[in-house]
Amino acid sequence: RQSDIFDPNSGTVQAKVDLGSAAVLDAAVDAALAAQPAWAATNPQRRARVMFKFKELVEANIDELAALLSSEHGKVHADAKGDIQRGLEVIEFCCGIPHAVKGEYTHGAGPGIDVYSMRLPIGIGAGITPFNFPAMIPMWMFGPAIATGNAFILKPSERDPSVPVRLAELMSEAGLPDGILQVVHGDKEMVDAILDHPAIAGVSFVGSSDVAHYLYQRGVAAGKRVQAMGGAKNHGIVMPDADLDQV
Repeated sequence: RQSDIFDPNSGTVQAKVDLGSAAVLDAAVDAALAAQPAWAATNPQRRARVMFKFKELVEANIDELAALLSSEHGKVHADAKGDIQRGLEVIEFCCGIPHAVKGEYTHGAGPGIDVYSMRLPIGIGAGITPFNFPAMIPMWMFGPAIATGNAFILKPSERDPSVPVRLAELMSEAGLPDGILQVVHGDKEMVDAILDHPAIAGVSFVGSSDVAHYLYQRGVAAGKRVQAMGGAKNHGIVMPDADLDQV
């Protein structure tokens, strides 16, 4: 199955994107499962170096990325660059991940009680991102997940999927191992496959409030950590009763 990608200047179809199936997701998960343990075992300084290099590559290619974003979304060039820049602000934070993932130790928290905390990757995270910010929101999601030792599977909007693919290519060029960041394309069939897959530990979603309530319920029922941000009606975060964690 395929979906049309429109030229916002003329309304004509300029390209098509293949809509993936559950089998496509299975292949992506298998690759992530094979790659993630070694990536998690990589020391945080080396993971940070990939983030620094990715930031450098995005900045060097920002005009190309902005033109690609404009060609599918319709934002003017300056707005498209702003979309990318706001994603880079999170990547900049991820460059400091060695400090952010340090554990904590509290001596004497109570009589004869010391407290330790350790930060550990969850394994495989997934992101379902909207049409309106095809660069910023994917970087908000995959940057922290990858920097902290997780693999990440990104399902961008099928209406403007090219910038997320290009970002993944730049991540690979920056030295990220194969299988750690993958982009899958699709519609509801792919979304449902992501929510149901037992090997995906957490899912982050941005979209309409009605869909966010659906994704939250289905993801939690499958035992996942879910962050669902709705916008069309409530303009807020869909909060669960307990244990909402961001990938």
